[in-house]
Amino acid sequence: MSAMEAVCDGEEPEVVTEACLLSEFSERGEARALINNLPDIHHDTVSREATIEKFVVIMDRYQEQPHLLDPHLEWMLNMLLEMIRNEKSPPPMVHLCFKFLYIISKVRGYKIFMQLFPHEVSDVQPVLDLLCRQDPKDTETWETRYILLLWLSMTCLIPFDLSRLDGHLSTDPGLNRESIMDRILAVAKSFLRVSDKSRDAASVLVSKFVTRPDVKQKRLGDFLDWCLTTISQTSEVTMEGTVTLDGALQSLAQLFKHGKRDDFLQYAPTVLQCLNQKRIAESNQATLRKLGVKVVQRLGLTFLKPRLAKWRYQRGSRSLAVNLAQSSVTESVEATKPDLESVSQEEDYDIPEEVENIIEQLLVGLKDKETIVRWSSAKGIGRVTGRLPKQLADDVVESVLECFSFQETDNAWHGGCLALAELGRRGLLLPSRLSDVVPLIIKALTYDEKRGACSLGSNVRDAACYVCWAFARAYEPNELKPYVNQIASALVIATVFDRNITCRKAASVNILSPQGTFPHGIDILTAADYFTVGNLNNCYLTISVYIAGFEEYTKPLIDHLVAMKVNHWDGVIRELATKGLHNLTIQAPEYMANTVLPQLLPMATGMDLHRRHGAILACAEITHALYELATQNNSWVTDFLSSDTIEGLKNIHQKVCRISLLGFGGELMRPAVCCLIEKLSLSKMPFKDDPVITGWQWLIDDSLKNLHLFSSGARRGIQDAALSALAALCLQYYQVEPGVADVEMQDQLVSQYLLALESPEVLMRCGCTLALGSLPPFMIRGKLQKILPGLQATCKVVQKAASLTEARRDAATAMSQVCVAVGVCAQGSPDRVLCEGNIRPVYEALLGCMNDYSTDSRGDVGAWVRAAAMSSLMDVTLLVVASAPELLSSDLVQRMMCCLAQQAAEKIDRYRAHAGTVFLRLLHSTDPAVRYSSQSLFEYLKGIQQDATVLQQFGDTLLRIFRDNLRNDRVSVPLLKMVDQILANGCFDRFASEESHPFCVELLAICKEEIRKSKDVQKLLSCIAVFCGMVQFKGDVREKVLVQLLMLLCHPFPVIRKMTASQVYEMLLTYDDVIDDDQVLADVMASLSDTNWESDIATVRTHRNQLCDWLGVPRPILVTKTSPQ
Repeated sequence: MSAMEAVCDGEEPEVVTEACLLSEFSERGEARALINNLPDIHHDTVSREATIEKFVVIMDRYQEQPHLLDPHLEWMLNMLLEMIRNEKSPPPMVHLCFKFLYIISKVRGYKIFMQLFPHEVSDVQPVLDLLCRQDPKDTETWETRYILLLWLSMTCLIPFDLSRLDGHLSTDPGLNRESIMDRILAVAKSFLRVSDKSRDAASVLVSKFVTRPDVKQKRLGDFLDWCLTTISQTSEVTMEGTVTLDGALQSLAQLFKHGKRDDFLQYAPTVLQCLNQKRIAESNQATLRKLGVKVVQRLGLTFLKPRLAKWRYQRGSRSLAVNLAQSSVTESVEATKPDLESVSQEEDYDIPEEVENIIEQLLVGLKDKETIVRWSSAKGIGRVTGRLPKQLADDVVESVLECFSFQETDNAWHGGCLALAELGRRGLLLPSRLSDVVPLIIKALTYDEKRGACSLGSNVRDAACYVCWAFARAYEPNELKPYVNQIASALVIATVFDRNITCRKAASVNILSPQGTFPHGIDILTAADYFTVGNLNNCYLTISVYIAGFEEYTKPLIDHLVAMKVNHWDGVIRELATKGLHNLTIQAPEYMANTVLPQLLPMATGMDLHRRHGAILACAEITHALYELATQNNSWVTDFLSSDTIEGLKNIHQKVCRISLLGFGGELMRPAVCCLIEKLSLSKMPFKDDPVITGWQWLIDDSLKNLHLFSSGARRGIQDAALSALAALCLQYYQVEPGVADVEMQDQLVSQYLLALESPEVLMRCGCTLALGSLPPFMIRGKLQKILPGLQATCKVVQKAASLTEARRDAATAMSQVCVAVGVCAQGSPDRVLCEGNIRPVYEALLGCMNDYSTDSRGDVGAWVRAAAMSSLMDVTLLVVASAPELLSSDLVQRMMCCLAQQAAEKIDRYRAHAGTVFLRLLHSTDPAVRYSSQSLFEYLKGIQQDATVLQQFGDTLLRIFRDNLRNDRVSVPLLKMVDQILANGCFDRFASEESHPFCVELLAICKEEIRKSKDVQKLLSCIAVFCGMVQFKGDVREKVLVQLLMLLCHPFPVIRKMTASQVYEMLLTYDDVIDDDQVLADVMASLSDTNWESDIATVRTHRNQLCDWLGVPRPILVTKTSPQ
């Protein structure tokens, strides 16, 4: 619907351009080649499947623009039919051609495509004979039967009596064969019973064939009798019975659709009676119920005279050309008013009594559990109502409106919306009814019903958007003017606040529908277009704020959140709604303070759990938003709030505690009340020294100490909310003056949390360790020598406390939080800051955590502790390096980096990745890490340059590690990078002074083996760097290294060729003794820099061979693979 709307409105040309990029059938050459190639590939299964797949990909691109194929359908059809008609074409080839024809018809639609089939008299017999030769049970060739049935449908349109094709059948009694008419009917009946798509084509054949004048006269009654007999005697219990019923109902629907009313009117009562007796509407098969509705509505149109109701509302003409011809620039097309005299004349004819039964069945179909049945019923109601007198039509509308009762299911609401859209689109819903309809549609736009663990109503809201779309195009703007503000507000609300993305997009495309009468439609559509509304968070927190800037929408948006979303059954929606209210407060602060908060306060202490939860969060968010607004204006939040509101906010905690803070209710209420405490504290509410503070503190402590009483899924949320509340509460109410703690509260909190660290309950330890880490700096200073040893003791692994893994994890995290909070001062007091007197125990505790390999039934739970310790080490180290790097001793850094390197080689992927991230962060962010890791290695190697024995031992060790880990990428790739750094720093100059030193020869051999047949780009790039560094070695090694580099210049991967050329260029600049002749050096450098090494191999090889000649090394010989005889 959305694409159609965008095109119709012309409202978003960019979107339309993106959706309709194709302008012609650009793959016609490729399609022609594929069709021409069919005779060559039909016998090879692999080639056949590949060709079909290519053709399907090409054709599927035009699913949304099939009209682009129209100029090319004829030549594709003719090419394929020529192959089919060729007597030399084997059966597999013929079936493949029919498969291609089906692919084309699927994209373009069979109604258009079948018209192109040749339908001469000479085509009837061959097509019929070919169809009769097909095996209906062959599942591989159903496309052949489908296309042949469509082709036969077209040949049936020849304007000659079929008896002429029978020759002397009737005069020669010796010939025992059927007439063409009987054969076609027999074929149609047989294919109406098959289970594949040929059944659909057989119903098309029936509609074309049985409605022929000659066949209708002789066989119509018999065929209808066959259909009704089949329906009456077939049971839907079996799959075969369902398929047979499907075929019979399809053929009836097609016949009554395409046949003349005068021919079928006499049979309509009998057919209706048969369907009523069969009770198709009660079938378990949705397809049968849909076909039943189709047949019933066609029967209704047969009973009623084929005339358009003159009383219907008409908005101009259905033809755009006529509208443009009749209107000028300044005048608009006026609605055509019904002629009362003609209406009275129209109502003179009698309506058959069967019509009432038909309408009743269609109304029941609107409430069906399947969408396809409801949609078909809605269209049937629209078609039938269009032929009824005004009064009866109004009765139908009244019956449709009864679907919008809250006693009805969501299916009835959805069907009712579809029916109203159809009635409005056809002009059958008169403007006088809009006052009844619009309120129902606005309710439907917000329809949401919880059913078990899921929600019902998204289809209702989507259909309500369709109704708005239909009304906008059915009525003149002045007819909708009284309702446009209501509709606009409801659509905007659906655009930004509906939880279903489809509904938000459906609502957004309606924003410009009412012909420019939508207030600020263009501005809103710019912010809330079809794609922007895809992100729910963006809708609630950003787009809604922009739209609320327009006065017409401010209060409706806020009221909707308060009335419908704060109490929503989905917790995510409730939380988003409260955050949305926070952001919307700036648009209407007085309304929020004087109207919304007084509405929310009773809800916050009510009995409904979801309503109470959402209201508490909303009170918290709105209060904090008012505080932020007051701060900008240099005032206090109390300037916005009345004394009753302040008292109500203060009493929420006490009233909620009376209801329940345990069980499922507690899992929602505790985080909500903690959030309220946090926001009221941050808002600096005037509650200092009030007894409520004691109650708040009790709730926070109780939540942290009793986490084990709640489900595992709720614990984290309760803990995080309590910790945030604790930090905010301390900042606002536990300071005597800025930076000075209330000593009594400081002693009380620190003491109780440290005491809880010794509890046998692991979750109590977790909550209280993180509570210590969440305390503000002024609450920690003066107590640091108690807090740090307590956390360090909690980090230690004790044999009896193997199950306290989570506590050790959180203690490691809290330790870094405490250190970061108090800061670093090298000569400071150990009781107030991190300093020389207390830094080593912190590192010792964290490094001890790095060796926690505890396991239990959950697996390697010690990994949680190690991960937390890595993060804490990074935070503390970065803090120390920034302020007092002299506190880090070399042994601490060495141990830390070794532990991180060890963790980077662990089994679990995410912990390896985490260790690598921390290692790199420290390596590139801290001078001590660099100084005591890589530089120390280089300094050591420089120091042993004069000791040949030690240097040789180091080289042998390096080669042994390399050899032992050959093709072990986890070791070999980092080792290659390290060797490159060692070579670049001149650490092997002693080896370079000797020709063909054994170390150099062995290193080259191992490197060659490591990259042999490798496709790892990183490994190849690392080895190229090593080869370039090895050019400093003299003798045969240098020549062999150059050979390797020149071979890599013709590597299959373009990136390797390009990087090799770049590295060799830099190598020649670095080592100027590789080429003695200055002219040759200039030529080599020019070739390396000017050649496009990403070209094809043949071109690159020519330049590479020239480089070999200049450098005096043999050209590599291309080895051709020979297959064994």
